[in-house]
Amino acid sequence: MSLDMDISIIIVSYNTADLIGPCLNSVIDQTGVDKEIFVVDNASPDGSAELIAKSFQSINLIANEENRGFAVANNQAIARCRGRYILFLNPDTVLKENCLPTSLIYMDTHPEIGLAGLHIVNPDGTDQESVSWRYLRQRYTSGELANLPGPIACVLGAAMIVPRGVIISVGGFDEDYFLYGEDEDLCLRIRKRGWQIGFIAAARVVHYHGQSERKSTSAEVWRKKIRAEYLFYRKHYQQETIARIKRVELLKARWRIMTLHLFLPFKKNKDNIRNKINKYKSIQDELSQR
Repeated sequence: MSLDMDISIIIVSYNTADLIGPCLNSVIDQTGVDKEIFVVDNASPDGSAELIAKSFQSINLIANEENRGFAVANNQAIARCRGRYILFLNPDTVLKENCLPTSLIYMDTHPEIGLAGLHIVNPDGTDQESVSWRYLRQRYTSGELANLPGPIACVLGAAMIVPRGVIISVGGFDEDYFLYGEDEDLCLRIRKRGWQIGFIAAARVVHYHGQSERKSTSAEVWRKKIRAEYLFYRKHYQQETIARIKRVELLKARWRIMTLHLFLPFKKNKDNIRNKINKYKSIQDELSQR
């Protein structure tokens, strides 16, 4: 495929009809770069695909008939990208001025970087945690993550840029992941191939965090996260490490459930305590089944 553009932008959409418009406008308004934009809609019941088809006719829309998950949806668009670089962008984001040109300059001058995260900020301008220096429960590992290149473990998947050749060489996103964990997995697989993970501090992106999961209960979200975590462990950690993590997390969950129940009668905000209890019950239930 001829790479005749600077950058391809891929946005996976699910139930964000009220947010996708400002996101797309912020991408379209970026000047000084040749770009193409893909939106993969995972059968959103809120009319997202219809909105995009009507209001953004220049966008390459892939409208799935079922929710195929974040990883599969991204891979669908990767196969059609013509950009030298690909930006994976959440629909609940807005790019700040010169975000794309700044990102391209960084990537062009850092060939050792196989993937870089953009600078994620909250709507009030404060920083969101965009960079992780260690992987999930890495302190329990026994050398399986030693000698990886660069200091950064992974970056937040809300906005990350990768050379097209790199993402193709690692086979795209791992489609075993449905939601959560796929960004951390991708970063680790890229590092295992010899590239470093970077961070572009000057490329700022506003992120309205967690909007695609607004209709999910906190217990449902935590179940999804635990499943993704243990998929990551199975793919990258030794069995002894996984067993150690499970023991520690089960003990923690049981202890937290017990102590939260003890404090519940004395707390004014009981709903907050009950949400925490439900969180740890979800973790306990998921781990007990493994």
